[in-house]
Amino acid sequence: MRWFIALISYFLISPFAYSQQAANKPEREKWFSGLGFGMFIHWSLDSQLGAVISHSLAGSSKAYRNKFFNELPHTFNPSRFNPEEWAILARLAGMKYVVFTAKHHSGFCMFKTGTSSFSITNTPFQRDVTKEIIAAFRKQGIAIGLYYSPEDFYFLNKTGSPIGRLQHPSHFPLQNPALMEYDKSQLKELLTNYGKIDIVFLDGPAEGLKEYCWKLQPDIVVTRGHMVTPEQKVPDAVISSPWETCLTMGTDWQYKPTNDQFKTGTELISTLIETRAKGGNLLLNIGPKPDGSLREEEEARLREIALWNFANTEAIHNVRAALRTREGNIWYTSSEDGRFIYAFIPGTSWKYGERKEIILTSLKASALTSVSILGYESNLVEYRQNFDASIKIQTGDLGLVVSAVNGQRFYTDNKWPNPVVLKISGASFKDNANSSETQSKLEGAQ
Repeated sequence: MRWFIALISYFLISPFAYSQQAANKPEREKWFSGLGFGMFIHWSLDSQLGAVISHSLAGSSKAYRNKFFNELPHTFNPSRFNPEEWAILARLAGMKYVVFTAKHHSGFCMFKTGTSSFSITNTPFQRDVTKEIIAAFRKQGIAIGLYYSPEDFYFLNKTGSPIGRLQHPSHFPLQNPALMEYDKSQLKELLTNYGKIDIVFLDGPAEGLKEYCWKLQPDIVVTRGHMVTPEQKVPDAVISSPWETCLTMGTDWQYKPTNDQFKTGTELISTLIETRAKGGNLLLNIGPKPDGSLREEEEARLREIALWNFANTEAIHNVRAALRTREGNIWYTSSEDGRFIYAFIPGTSWKYGERKEIILTSLKASALTSVSILGYESNLVEYRQNFDASIKIQTGDLGLVVSAVNGQRFYTDNKWPNPVVLKISGASFKDNANSSETQSKLEGAQ
């Protein structure tokens, strides 16, 4: 009888019981990689405390856990929640997908669920914020992604297991059939009650669950749990398979009211460029306040990115890593069809109205080579009479030499610090452009 029960249990929780599909569809991964830039949203009931999301429960006292699980829901009432504002801002910033924390490790469900009373519908707010976020972002044409934690501190506490991450057999759904069944029930709600979900981010042991997601929605793209998803850093080199860097604007994922230090807009744009140049996606995080509004610092940076994106979006979306990632402090991307090369020139060293000579030693040009600046016609510079702002190019053994004027005015004081993008056609990378010796010399010259 024991072997029979064991066999049945295996087939109930085995990944192969759910579906023969054991990977993202290649065409869907290609679609995902083309998106390039997404909005991550970390938001849960402990934003009221300004605490790290969920993790304050790990190792906490019984009294702390009781207050967290039983008291915090009664005061969570995000009266200023307006997901349409988030979605419009994401669209302006060039974000093509969103990933929202439907359930983080604490186990608090930001959606309507029949599996637990520990959810947004049992707060003074009562509304299903996941449903409203999905509707708002869909309206803006943004692909929908959901973050889901297979680990669940509320469930572990209720069933007498120690609260932690990946430290006990009960933390792994494959070794905890009750947790597996609980997770499956919630994923079924998320993947059947809200229409098509494009992306799922499984932050924890994903075995058995990602297969279940593919069974429910075969076209879904599983990011974390199936692909490389580094946090707070960009990999040193190009990764051939699809990948995604997850990044905060400050030092934490959820709302942190004090003791925080934010990256500048230029730093965030530079990280986006580096990520795309290396073939990855950037998932940039916001942490809404407990009342549902955005922090001024986050909104300001998103609007700076939006202004840069307004001119330069084609160099970021539906591009791939070029044959050469960079030379010195100039990064490259390439259009999917290979017709265009985009060169990102740092704006901090290129003043408005200034003519600059840019030497691209990695490129081999021809009589058909042409260069333009994204967002700028290279014709007039405001208030300057008889000023030649045209682009001039020279070709030769040195590479491609571009003489251009930075003439698009974004700020009143003309001190726009962000990269200018050259769009280059009719050129290719030299045969030795990827040699480690050349790469080392160019990077050492920064």
